[in-house]
Amino acid sequence: MKALLPFLTACTVMVASAGSRQEASASVQAQGATAGATPSAIRTVPGMPPVPDPQNLYSETTPNHWSAAVKGHLERVYVPNLRGKSVSVIDPKTMKVVDTLRVDKGPQHVVPSWDLSTLWVANNAERSNKGSLTPIDPRTARAGKSVPVDDPYNVYFTPDGTSLIVVAEGRRRLDFRDPKTLALQYSIDTPKCGGINHGDFSIDGRFALFTCEFDGTVAKIDLARRVVLGYLKLKMPTVRYSESMAARNPLETEVCTSTKGMPQDIRISPDGKRFFVADMDADGVHVLDGDALTEVGFIPTGLGAHGLYPSRDGKRLYVANRGTHRIHGTKKGAGKVSVIDFATQTVVAQWPVPGGGSPDMGNVSADGKWLWLSGRFDDVVYRFDTATGSVAKVRVGAEPHGLTVWPQPGRYSLGHTGNMR
Repeated sequence: MKALLPFLTACTVMVASAGSRQEASASVQAQGATAGATPSAIRTVPGMPPVPDPQNLYSETTPNHWSAAVKGHLERVYVPNLRGKSVSVIDPKTMKVVDTLRVDKGPQHVVPSWDLSTLWVANNAERSNKGSLTPIDPRTARAGKSVPVDDPYNVYFTPDGTSLIVVAEGRRRLDFRDPKTLALQYSIDTPKCGGINHGDFSIDGRFALFTCEFDGTVAKIDLARRVVLGYLKLKMPTVRYSESMAARNPLETEVCTSTKGMPQDIRISPDGKRFFVADMDADGVHVLDGDALTEVGFIPTGLGAHGLYPSRDGKRLYVANRGTHRIHGTKKGAGKVSVIDFATQTVVAQWPVPGGGSPDMGNVSADGKWLWLSGRFDDVVYRFDTATGSVAKVRVGAEPHGLTVWPQPGRYSLGHTGNMR
């Protein structure tokens, strides 16, 4: 059953379905906006670099904050081609593929190491035990010898840099490994987190939230005690965007009958008080209180909300909407990028892909002028102009996924495609 509602009404219905969640979010914002209040210093876990600005944990990732560790690194965009067993290397200045690196089966993400010295290609070799991590030297853009690792769908790093975290999606497990040798240190089982895949860390480094794609939940991990603190079932809106008519009318909506969502990427707000979770089945972003592990709001964005990337100034959040509710989509879908203002938690811009597309994963250029995203089902990479929303494309390999833009400003990487702090 479909509800033929215009875009504004769809958003109104979706927000109304959240009801008190949106009101609670606004109330918390108002309470935290006391004029002249001085934010207290953040007490981080031992070994984690300090947080210079408690109001903006992204303060050290602006264009003028470069680590000496990335000196001499080539300016490149690395694109893992899931079905191509390769990584396309793009020179962003010429917008051309300058090399194709051969890697192992199922490359999912290209991940900067905590110390910024290596880029790891996570080859999870779905439905097999042949997973591996392939190192890339960012000074030469050349791949090294792959290291066998069980089921590395994604890779993160503990905030203190002592562990590389392999997100073993098929095993429902997080494997903590030595960041240099990759020797296993310990594991944390997440039995109620089917499809564990994306994560982010609290402002003080004490816990992490990981999304559970196939259970519609989020898992909270205590990093010090090495235990799961709990799971949060995400709430579904009453209305979402219709996929059946997307090609003809991308604003048409339908009654949402899904009983659970399909959460994907997750990112923390600049002040560390909220986590934003993209949900491919809910067509928007859940807003969570990570400390309390509760949902406090929901922001409708677009069909198949998937990837999340903060702007270089930490004021906005770019949402890649893949243009489908399906895991395996089709070409030229109703893909677009939505721009959320962190302060107001509202969508302030929409950037559709001309002719249709499937924006998925990526990151922002070092100067903040470009948003690079893989076109998952169109075998291209998109470069969005963050001032105008205009789009340029580069043809790459088969089914590009978690690309990274390198080098990036920042002191250290928490993993994924460059979650810098």
